[in-house]
Amino acid sequence: MNNDIKIEEKLAQLLVGKRLTLSTAESCTGGNIAHLITSVAGSSVYYMGGVVSYSNSVKSELLGVLETEIETFGAVSEPVVRHMADGVKRRLKTDCAIATSGIAGPGGGTTEKPVGTIWIAISTPLGTISKCLRTDSSDRLYNITEATNKALEMLYFQLIEENV
Repeated sequence: MNNDIKIEEKLAQLLVGKRLTLSTAESCTGGNIAHLITSVAGSSVYYMGGVVSYSNSVKSELLGVLETEIETFGAVSEPVVRHMADGVKRRLKTDCAIATSGIAGPGGGTTEKPVGTIWIAISTPLGTISKCLRTDSSDRLYNITEATNKALEMLYFQLIEENV
């Protein structure tokens, strides 16, 4: 595959080829993943939609994240982002989902969760995986862009690995 092709285009080709559908649940990326996905012509074939779940109430009420998990682990955590991915996949009835929750900056970080801490979850027909991205940057746009690209890459490579 040509390395000049953008990740959102590679993912589009893969999803179409495998006849898989996709949804997104975004917090810190604020719809940027959905924006890149829909920038590819023909994305309506595989992209069903997304939720920008910036508030904890949307995470719990719309995506099914337990309030106790948000209280215990915080919105920026592995359990929460995994439930966001599973929840949007279930609500929008898709084969795959991407979810993000993090601290884009420049403020809002703590010692435990500094700015640039971003959790990403990928849900496929074979299950859900998650990863913590730490950018070590307080630049908001940089963090959003890094999280967006990493999330798309994670799904792309997971679908290839799983050979779904």
